[in-house]
Amino acid sequence: MSRTIMLVPISAGVGLTSVSLGVLRAMERKGVNVSFFKPIAQPRSGDDIPDLTSSIISASSDIKIAEPTMMSEAESMISNEKMDVLLEQIVERYNAISNSSEVVLIEGLVPTRKHPFANQVNAEIAKTLGAEIVFVATPGTNNPAQLKERIDVACSNFGGTKNKSISGVIINKLNAPVDEAGRTRPDLSEIFDEANNTAQANIEVMQIFNSSPIRVLGCVPWKVELIATRAIDMAKHLNADIINAGEINSRRIKSITFCARSLPNMIEHFKPGSLLVTSADRPDVIVAAALASMNGVEIGAILLTGGYDIPTSIANLCKPAFDAGLPIFKAQGNTWQTSLNLQSFNLEVPADDKERIEFINDHVASHIDGPWIDSLSEGTQGIRRLSPPAFRYQLTEFARRAGKRIVLPEGDEPRTVKAAAICAERGIAECVLLGNPDEIKRVAAQQGVELGAGVTIINSEEVRENYVARLVELRGAKGMTEVVAREKLEDSVFLGTMMLEAGEVDGLVSGAVHTTANTIVPPFQIIKTAPGASIVSSVFFMLLPDQVLVYGDCAINPDPNAEQLAEIAIQSADSAKAFGIDPRVAMISYSTGTSGKGADVDKVREATKIAQEKRPDLVIDGPLQYDAAIMENVAASKAPNSPVAGKATVFVFPDLNTGNTTYKAVQRSADLVSIGPMLQGMRKPVNDLSRGALVDDIVYTVALTAIQAAQAE
Repeated sequence: MSRTIMLVPISAGVGLTSVSLGVLRAMERKGVNVSFFKPIAQPRSGDDIPDLTSSIISASSDIKIAEPTMMSEAESMISNEKMDVLLEQIVERYNAISNSSEVVLIEGLVPTRKHPFANQVNAEIAKTLGAEIVFVATPGTNNPAQLKERIDVACSNFGGTKNKSISGVIINKLNAPVDEAGRTRPDLSEIFDEANNTAQANIEVMQIFNSSPIRVLGCVPWKVELIATRAIDMAKHLNADIINAGEINSRRIKSITFCARSLPNMIEHFKPGSLLVTSADRPDVIVAAALASMNGVEIGAILLTGGYDIPTSIANLCKPAFDAGLPIFKAQGNTWQTSLNLQSFNLEVPADDKERIEFINDHVASHIDGPWIDSLSEGTQGIRRLSPPAFRYQLTEFARRAGKRIVLPEGDEPRTVKAAAICAERGIAECVLLGNPDEIKRVAAQQGVELGAGVTIINSEEVRENYVARLVELRGAKGMTEVVAREKLEDSVFLGTMMLEAGEVDGLVSGAVHTTANTIVPPFQIIKTAPGASIVSSVFFMLLPDQVLVYGDCAINPDPNAEQLAEIAIQSADSAKAFGIDPRVAMISYSTGTSGKGADVDKVREATKIAQEKRPDLVIDGPLQYDAAIMENVAASKAPNSPVAGKATVFVFPDLNTGNTTYKAVQRSADLVSIGPMLQGMRKPVNDLSRGALVDDIVYTVALTAIQAAQAE
């Protein structure tokens, strides 16, 4: 029987959707099979449309959702004294999802002026569904003692602390900037800047609740990224005319500055994520913003007021910045009217803003009590599956435990700098940035990134000479001289590889700027293969909506022979197992079983036999067609006796053409995340990035590399 948890907000403005998403993500990370139900839809607009949380979940995950009752229908039943009918309808919809889940998360109604009956309805729903109650609160203007009093009052509406169904409270928006009424108001000023005393506030809250029977199940600090809206959402809210679209769909607004002062007094506000509000007849501001943008500062957008257009001469002067992605849009009203419109902007996350939703999910989940989440599936029976959130969480946890040092040769590349800071913040690894320290620090400042503990900057010029003699020693038989060695070490990847060879770092990640050949040739020459490995191969981790699959080899070997293909299968299975995936290896071909003939399918058949003989402990089968390997109904007819067909987790492709094409087709067609390529078979871990890699791609590749380094020991 499934557990039922109901999140009950004690007031409006607690960030209920964020908490719901975070709790769901925390459960997914631990492999809990969870479903979601908002019994009565409560959209902010008041229309009969799905609520925000259900809309986000249905758009961004495969979590099962029960159909909510529309608010107008619920209000009609409540006003006509048909509460019992409403509850029967809720139970029916709840039952539709509860039998297939370990946990059902219920989101209660928010008490508002329009919905004063929320507390009563929440109590009735909790009682009817036998739900465990978790209150959701935000401090607002209250100190910890006052917050505890408010939660005690809310608790009394549900039978008081004697009610065994009350599990605890999640406190959200700790240290959020609020106005006198307690409303979160990060608008129009430097109030966007984060408070730096979150840790102290967290301790104070926990101390107050130590003597309380109400358990604190989470303390979620406020961060500006939680409300960092896309520039396009701001433009739509203002009904603005778009002058230059640029990167309007992806740039984030983290602060708002009204450019009413002289230029020297505003330069400090020209920073990443700034929305600069100015009249178009201030060419000095527009030119200065364009110059900052061209200098690497990713300004969120420029908002023009007063109805003026940018003079053509100024537009031409600033064209390089416009072409580089600086968004510009124009509001029709004056600055005063525009400021009022900005204050009414809705900070809720849109259902289609996947990047921000991911941040909210992970941020809130990381502050939810782990033992409580673990306890939710106790006593339930269900199949544990490694979902993408669970896999990513597991990656970072394994990497933290490994405690490794990873060198990033592209030390002054903006994405790499951001990734290094994130890795340090999360404790994933100590990142070593190679390059000119002044340039690296300049790039970090432009990106709004602080490089503190956990990030080491090494000046390439100062250490290069240290590796000349060793490189000559290693490659002397190939004609390496001191002159050539110094020339080779001008390449930061070569330099990073020598640091890896010397044991000064544990792994290397490159490729955000360099080609694959630039990244892997130096390690092939210097690091070489691991003991017992005759080939270096690669795998991609494919993050499907409901599970993670491993694809190999999709990046290195053009046409492996049967022996090599068998080793790729073994390496890929070992990699899968090391990252928490139960390896069931499918050797992919255009034919299943004994039906096909020809050199290509014979190679796969021979490779399967070799791999099975070398590693009888692994579950390997082939040849299998892709559909037979992944679909149970196809497997039942094509390979009914196969231990792999229909449930494969590792897919080994016969050649690079097939593997690379398949991984890209699946990734693009299904719009899913893939992590890799991760190289296998190296004596020390080296991994290559795509030149289009996102910051998160680099972060997870660093995590992979740190874990590989720990395994190599």
